[in-house]
Amino acid sequence: MCAYATGTVAAQQAPRSGGDALATWIVAPASTGRERPFTDAIERAIPGWRRDAMGNLVMHRGSGTPRRVIACALDRFSFFVSEIDGEGYIRLHDPMGSRPSLMWDQFHEGQRIRVQTRRGPVPGVIAVRSTHLRGRRGADSSLASIDGFYVDVGARSRADVASLGIAILDPVSREWPAWSYAGHVAGPAAGARAGCAAVAAAARGTPARGETVFILSAQSELNFAGYSAALARLGRVDSVATTFGSSRGDVVHIAVTTRFDGTLAESVADSAFESLRQRVETLAGVPATGPLPPLVVEEPARLGGTDALGGVSQLLGDFTNVYSVSAHERPMHDAVMAALPAWAKTKAVTDSAGNIVLALGPDRDTALFVAHMDEIGYEVTRVNADGSVSLRTRGGFFQSLWEGQPALLHIDRGAPIKGVFVPRNSATVKQPRDVTAWFGLDSAALISRGAIVGASVTSYKRATRLGATRFTARSIDDRAGCAALILALRSIPPGAFTHKVIFAFSTREETGLEGARVLAAQFGASVTRVYAIDTFVSSDSPLESHRFAFTPIGNGAVVRAVDNSSTAGPEEVDRIVAIANAAHIPIQVGTTNGGNDGSTFVPRGAIAVPLSWPLRYSHSPAEVIDLADVGALGRLVAAIALHSEK
Repeated sequence: MCAYATGTVAAQQAPRSGGDALATWIVAPASTGRERPFTDAIERAIPGWRRDAMGNLVMHRGSGTPRRVIACALDRFSFFVSEIDGEGYIRLHDPMGSRPSLMWDQFHEGQRIRVQTRRGPVPGVIAVRSTHLRGRRGADSSLASIDGFYVDVGARSRADVASLGIAILDPVSREWPAWSYAGHVAGPAAGARAGCAAVAAAARGTPARGETVFILSAQSELNFAGYSAALARLGRVDSVATTFGSSRGDVVHIAVTTRFDGTLAESVADSAFESLRQRVETLAGVPATGPLPPLVVEEPARLGGTDALGGVSQLLGDFTNVYSVSAHERPMHDAVMAALPAWAKTKAVTDSAGNIVLALGPDRDTALFVAHMDEIGYEVTRVNADGSVSLRTRGGFFQSLWEGQPALLHIDRGAPIKGVFVPRNSATVKQPRDVTAWFGLDSAALISRGAIVGASVTSYKRATRLGATRFTARSIDDRAGCAALILALRSIPPGAFTHKVIFAFSTREETGLEGARVLAAQFGASVTRVYAIDTFVSSDSPLESHRFAFTPIGNGAVVRAVDNSSTAGPEEVDRIVAIANAAHIPIQVGTTNGGNDGSTFVPRGAIAVPLSWPLRYSHSPAEVIDLADVGALGRLVAAIALHSEK
């Protein structure tokens, strides 16, 4: 075989691909030996491929000599299901024995994953320790490892896992959105996927002279087994070029420059991909082809549903999908107002702190229910010269769960600016000292787009159901509380209140109960009881000790009898349990860590009785609840609201 000379890349042409289309190639699942979902999507987008016994896609174009081969590697690193335990958790294995980068496992902890089953993709999360329970355990400073991973797919047992179609050896990978930002695309193995997109796109062209064989090869993690087998069956060829490996005497390696190499946020510039396409077309002897076609890959089912929990799921999904960092609650304010029943919209007011307040019934024996609208996240502290932004946390959380993930910079008007949280190249400790985000722009361009000090920064999120009754999203704390208040209001006739009941949706809870302090100053002296509707951070997880805060999810709403900011006496607990029992509402009682909005009313004479639902993996992208618990909490709020406060 003889190699083509490297030569020079042709002059830059107008991009023919578009980052959005390339992003769909990056997110398609293709684990080693399980490349079928990816190759099926490619065949739908670009017909004419032949699939061989190894799972490779092969396309012959033209005839005669010279005879060229252009190849790429389809698969990328994935974990595999190695065990399913009796409580429905999945354990993982790495059969390849290597990682794309030192911190690969770390970047998966507390994130959404996808199990690729024979019946299609199933969503899940990799469990992480709850932020609020860290004071009950020793320091957690070591980097995350697959050896400590538990995958939660919303199951209660092995039988539940089997009913989802999950089996031993099914591939497990990060569920990553199609992510393009400011002339870049990002995602796991973005460089390798850009190579396959360039080769597949070039395969639509016919060489003016000779034959070109295009190979989209499988099983590259196993010493490029698919490529070697396909090449062996071709016989004599005159030249070979690949988008993997390295150049040697008889093979040309076609490289693409990447940023954040070997991380989930590995990024390829649109201009780099266009240069790669031109190089592939030159080596393949084909003319320039048209725009890169996007791929359509099967997605798991998300929200809603026709079962009894479909309405709870849809409402909670609508709320958790809203971005609303503490002190930036306007989007959630608008979502709550839109969700109120029509009769309540006309009575709701917004106070000076941005709280939504709905006061109902005659002015006596006042009960106040409060849920907070804000979520954890970041604010910009500085726009740096290189276009990155320095950040400060808003609320308490593990910053390791954000680095190397998609980033969104929220501006006053228009869509958020997309980017990535900058990952560390290496580390010996789990938590980064600082986290920055980069949006593919220099500082001047970023500022011209609306970036300012104080702007909020979050990460992409998308709520989804897990299993039969479970649900996962970021910011379930405290969007489930907001949903419970809405569910209660929707179930109560507007004239049914026999005493004063105030429903409040507060601001800035995560940064010091600030909105609740304004409410307490306004209503505190008149309030008999205050019910903060907020998370019960549960130790219902294989990563936590069950000797504290153990209220299993799926067993009902919770009276948060004692936490770090308030306590409800035995008679108050008994009162709530009696109301729940009379209404046939499942109820639990427990103690956990964390504060609540209701504590701001206690110094003014109110009795605080926090009401909750149990939640796993608090203040993480992987929060998990049971939808039935939120439904029970909504019914409990309604029952208490209609009950006498005396």
